[in-house]
Parts: sequence; structure tokens; C-alpha cells
Amino acid sequence: MKIKTLIIATLGCYTGLQAQVKKDYPIQPVAFTQVQVTDNFWAPKIRVNAEVTIPYTLEQCRKTGRIDNFRRAAHSIPGDSMTEYTFDDTDLYKVIEGASYGLQVKKNPELEQYLDSLIAIIGAAQEKDGYLYTFRTVNASHPHAWIGSKRWELEEDLSHELYNAGHLYEAAVAHYQATGKKSLLNIATRNADLLVKTFGYGKEEKWPGHQIVETGLTKLYRVTGDTAYLHLAKFFLDVRGPGSPYSGEYNQSFTKVVDQHEAKGHAVRATYMYTGMADVAALTGDQQYLHAIDDIWNDVVKKKLYITGGIGATGNGEAFGQAYELPNMSAYAETCAAIANVYWNSRMFLLHGDAKYIDVLERTLYNGLLSGVSLSGDRFFYPNPLASMGQHQRSAWFGCACCISNMTRFLPSMPGYIYAQNQNNLYINLFAGNTARINLPAGPVMIQQITNYPWDGNINIVVAPVKVTTTVTTANANTTTTTETTSAETMKFALHIRIPEWAKGVPVPGDLYYDADSAKLKKYTILLNGQPAVYKMEKGYAVIQRTWQSGDKVSLSFPMSVQKIMANNKVDADKKRFALERGPIMYCLEGPDNKDATVQNIVVNKNAKVSPVYKSDLLNGVTVLEMDGSSSSRQLNTNALITSTQTVTAIPYYAWANRGPSEMAVWIPYESSAARPKPAPTIASKATVSASIKNKRMFMALNDQYDPVDAHDNAALYLHWWPKKDTLEWVQYDFDQAYTISSSKVYWYDDGPFGGCRIPASWKLYYKKGDEWIPVVNKTPYEVVKDKYNSVTFEPVNTTALRLEVLLPKDNSSGIHEWSVQ
Repeated sequence: MKIKTLIIATLGCYTGLQAQVKKDYPIQPVAFTQVQVTDNFWAPKIRVNAEVTIPYTLEQCRKTGRIDNFRRAAHSIPGDSMTEYTFDDTDLYKVIEGASYGLQVKKNPELEQYLDSLIAIIGAAQEKDGYLYTFRTVNASHPHAWIGSKRWELEEDLSHELYNAGHLYEAAVAHYQATGKKSLLNIATRNADLLVKTFGYGKEEKWPGHQIVETGLTKLYRVTGDTAYLHLAKFFLDVRGPGSPYSGEYNQSFTKVVDQHEAKGHAVRATYMYTGMADVAALTGDQQYLHAIDDIWNDVVKKKLYITGGIGATGNGEAFGQAYELPNMSAYAETCAAIANVYWNSRMFLLHGDAKYIDVLERTLYNGLLSGVSLSGDRFFYPNPLASMGQHQRSAWFGCACCISNMTRFLPSMPGYIYAQNQNNLYINLFAGNTARINLPAGPVMIQQITNYPWDGNINIVVAPVKVTTTVTTANANTTTTTETTSAETMKFALHIRIPEWAKGVPVPGDLYYDADSAKLKKYTILLNGQPAVYKMEKGYAVIQRTWQSGDKVSLSFPMSVQKIMANNKVDADKKRFALERGPIMYCLEGPDNKDATVQNIVVNKNAKVSPVYKSDLLNGVTVLEMDGSSSSRQLNTNALITSTQTVTAIPYYAWANRGPSEMAVWIPYESSAARPKPAPTIASKATVSASIKNKRMFMALNDQYDPVDAHDNAALYLHWWPKKDTLEWVQYDFDQAYTISSSKVYWYDDGPFGGCRIPASWKLYYKKGDEWIPVVNKTPYEVVKDKYNSVTFEPVNTTALRLEVLLPKDNSSGIHEWSVQ
């Protein structure tokens, strides 16, 4: 069944149908069912997710065989050929979770019926004792190499049994809270009960390599009240550590979790674990967890956070890098990691009540997270780099689709992060046009935000205590009396309004980034009913404590000056560069808006005036930044540069790559030495590339004229043949006309010792003569050396095409950074 219509979904954290728990976060989020987003920024994005992304992802789950995984495991269809990855089951779970959030806001019988059919398919694949893992239950004749020979054999580095379970639990809770049906919840609790029987001290003392089951178990605990789920979540955290063949930094098991004080390893696994630690700390009161994640948070924010809020500097293990290691072109900054960063910072706020966590959350939300999905809702990024030469394109789907399904379930959640409460303290954390009904101990109150944020810094907050009429009927032997009591339209409570640190010229806590002109920023203002408000500052919040009357209006005005952000000098990648920020939005230069579709060659003076201009017809309506700058280009046979002035235009970072592949840069050079002049055209750069691989995105690496620093320079583009080994491969240039050539050089890509590419066993050149390929007569030997250009000269030939044949080494693949011809 293809879902044609889905509803606009809004999500918070939890609502209704929830068991009482003894301890929890001191601050609680306001449920998404109480918040209706009405603005021109988030409401359309949530609608596109509901109407396009969720149906699209459900259909992709069907087309790619993810639903058939469950059918095959249940033996309701023949065959045992499964999809590519052992965690593919989670894509279906996550889309069910996102779709369920929609059902909590608005009934949709068609969608609910379709989810019922999917849940029945999932249930049929579950074994009698509760075990649910399609890749094992299918009992394939040739089992996937990651699953091991028996249950729980691998500590989840590859098998993902427990990772799958965690996403199942989260989907089950969302579906139960949406519909009141226990169909998926029963599947989840049967599986969780099996885990409780299986794991624990004196039983299976193993931990999940990819964390998420911890937060899934705490959600089950909140709904069911079964403390065994909470105890198991804590066990999985406490048992994690050294002593296993799989222990190490990659999966955060290099030491006990309470002894970790720096962010290391796979960024998504790490932040899911930190989120789970926060949940368990809140529910159990374990202070050791708090001390650990407090230290880790400081390490991330002060040393390992991209200005976009992205985390994970390297594709080698999708991991955090070293302190201040924040490359731009090769930034990994996975979409899943951005989502997990929001989850984690939200929990840190609920624990501590400090606005600094929401500052990081907001930065991530508007930039490094939102960039993960196209404006159309059906194209996606896995990594979110901060610079590109055109090699990065949004994809319709990935074999590993975790980021797509994660975005699908996350985007509806945005309204759940706007408000929070603690007794009669009401927090306004995010700014977006919305109306909300919030139940405080003092009584219900309506809050309305009227704003064009993030394009405008003016926000009006209208407060309206709700008039409540209570009817009490009493009876005695002779008479019945009915009394109606109407509460006054006043209410005493404290309104905590976050004052964003960007409004004070502070991008993030610490000194990783700073505003070069913060002293020139205008001060924000807060008015109450048109007069200066009386408030006190607490942990980054302006606190207004008073007896509120219906119609009271708080007016905020945040300066929306353009800020030039500088990086700590320890960040090598950002030296002699600045980034542009306006409000919560980070900006980038992109090819379509600038001269010659080139941005790597642009230089802008640090003192240049920057003008914001709203363009309703561009990228669904955005404020762009315009400034004067210059660009340079090289000429053939000379080191002299041609420099010209131009108007430079920057667009919001989240909106880049919606007009096809192009150059992009977040960090803008203010000194010419940091820019890359546009190369002069060469025989190779004008040639058409072909190769013995299908991925044409890699072709431009051969002739982009970018000289790598070394063989493992991931900031430079490269073409590779991985995972092929010991085969004869080729790349080819078809020239724009016949040329006489006599030399060539190639720079090999080699990501040893950990990657799969090494310099080749040998290489050879052939030129085209008629319809034949003739080997050149080389005058010098074919070099095969790492970390330098390997050159060869040969007797001159006149030809229209040149082919380079590569013999891959026996035990590895090979790759090429650059191939030039003279």
C-alpha cells in the first residue's frame, strides 16, 4: 500500500499514557501535543516532512526490501536474500515512530491502518521467546558475516541486535502514545523481557557496540513503570568497558563510562550513549554519570564542535577527531550525529536548567541538522561538510539509510523543544511562531509567540491565563446544590526567557569561536506591555516573576547584526578566515550565487560591510548576505594572478546543495594566502573523464587541479576502486581536441594503515590511435611512490585520448588524487 497523504506532525518528548516514575528530570519538556507551530519557517518544513518525507521513506523501505526482511524472517515469502546491512530493520522502526508522532496530533485512519499492517508483519517475524532480529531468524543458507553463529555472540560492533531493539522500543512507545494500541508495544516488551532474562551480572555480561537500547529501555520504563527496564539500561552502561576483544575508543569502551571525560570514537554512538547516561542519571540519581557527561560536554563544545553545530570531524570511524581537529572539506558531521547532539543537549538542559545547552541545541538545529534534508524533502546528506568543490551532492537514498529515517522521525519533534516547565517556572527555549496551552500547578496558561524568527529578531510573547470554570454538585437528604466557581484571569508564575548567547556576541561557550566585533553589537531589549521589563538573569534566562493577566505581552528585540565569527588559532583549518552568522543562522558561499560559480577563490576584507537582503523567491524564502570582495584566477605559463572585484553573496548554510552540485565554503578567507585561485584551464581539466567505476561523482577528482598535502589528504578529492583488489582498472581522458603530449604525472591516494587503499602494484599509459589503444614508449620508468607526484615521460604522441591502466595490489585497493598531462 502506498501512502498518498500524511498529516503535519509535531512532536515533543512524552504525552499521556505514561506510568508514574519515582524520579525524573527536574525540568520537563512541554508535550508537543500542546504546541502548534504556525510560523513561516518551521511549519512548512514540518509539513514537507509529513507530506513528502515520511511517505517517501515508507515507499523506499518497501522498494529496497526492508519490509520484506520481516516477511522472509517470518517465512511468509520465499527466499533468504536480505538487504545490505544488519541494522536495516531500524529504518522501518524509525519511520513508524515519525508517522506515529503525526497521529498524536491529528487522526489519519489511512496512515493508522497502514501502520497496523506493518506492525503485523513485524510481529510475525518475532520468535516465541521475544527474539526479533530478521537477519538471524531468516536462517539464511549464507548468513550475513556480521551476525555471528549464535545470539549475542558479538558485542554489537557489527551485529546490531541491541541497536535494533532500541529503535524498536522508541517506535513502540510513540505508536502506543499515538493510538492507545499495544500491538507494537507488546512486541517491544516481549523483546525487552527477553533481554532482562538474558543480560545482567551473572548472566550475559555484554554491552551493545552501537548504543541506543539504553534510551529505548528508559522510554519503556516511563510508559510501563517496569523498573527491570531501567535497571537493564543502567547495566548496559555500567558493564561497558575494557576487557573485550571489541573494547576501544571507537565504541566508547576504552574505560568505564563514569571514567570518561573526553568525547572519543564514533560520534553517533557516543552521543546516543551520553543521552542514555543523562536519562539513567535523571531516573536513578547517579551522580557519577553527571560528572562524566558534564566533562565530556565541555570537551565537545570547547574543542570539537563545528560552528554549524555538527560533530564528528573524520570519516575514519565517523568519529570525533583530536582537540581542535576540525577540517572543513572532509568534515564528516553526520546528520545522525547532529540529531543525537540535539537529544543530548536537550537532556543536559533538563538536568541543569542552563541556557547554554539550548544555545548549542539551537545552533545545531538551524544549521548542521537542518542541512541534512533538502527543501523538497526527498534528497539527503549523510555527512555535512563545511566546504566543497562540487563533489558533494544530496542523494535520493543511501544503502545505509540511517540518516534519512532519523531525519524522518526527528523533524516532527521540533515543537517539543520550544517550552519546558518546572513547577511554576515556565521556560521559553526556542523562538518560533506558535500557540501553546501549558498546564502549570498554578493553572493552565496560553502562550502565543508572534515572530518572523530567524530572519527577524523581534518576538512578541502574549500570555493568557486560561479561565477555568469548576462545577461542584453536593447532595443531602432533602436537596441537591450545584456550585460553579470561575477562576480569575490572573496567575502567578515565573517566565524564563532564554537570551541567546549569539545576541551577546558569544557563538558557543568557551573560546573555540568568537565574534570579532562583539563590542559593536547593539544590546537586546525586553519590554513588558510596552515598558522596560523588570527581570533578573539566571543561568542565561531573563526571569520575569509576577502575577500575569490575560493579554500581557512581552516584547523581545534581539540585534540581528551580521557577525564575523573567528576560530581559535589552534584550529588550523580556519586560520585567516571568518564565518558569517546572523541570529541563529550560519551562512556559506555557494557557486550559483557568485561569479563563475566559484567560491574557493574569494577573499573578503574583515572590515567589509555586509548587508542582509530578504529574497522571497530564493530557496523558499531566505535572507542572503551581500558584501564586496575579490576573486583571483591563474593563467597558463605564469605565476601572475588575475584579480577582480565582485559582489559576494552568502546563503544560509542549511539551504546549500539544493540547486545541484557546486562549490561551497562556510569559512571565508580574509587574506589572499588562504584562498585558492581558480586554476587555469589545462588539457586534463578540459577533458571528459571516464573510468572502470560507476560512481561519476569521483571523476572530478582527477582533474580538479587541487594538489594534495599527502596521499591521505581527505580534504582533497580522490577517486578509488575500493573494495576491489588485485584487478586491472583504468581511468581515461577524452580531450576536447587532438594534442601532442609527452609526459604525465599522477598522485596516488593511500589511506593506510587503517583504510583499504594503497599505492598500486603498477601503472601504464595508453594513447588512442584510431580505434586502438597503443602503449606509450616511456623514456623514464613508471614511478610508484607514496606522498608525491609519480611522473613519466614518453616519446611524443598526437592523440585525442589517454588511458591510465592500474594494477591493484593483491591485498588492497588503490585510488588517485590527481592526474595531469603535459
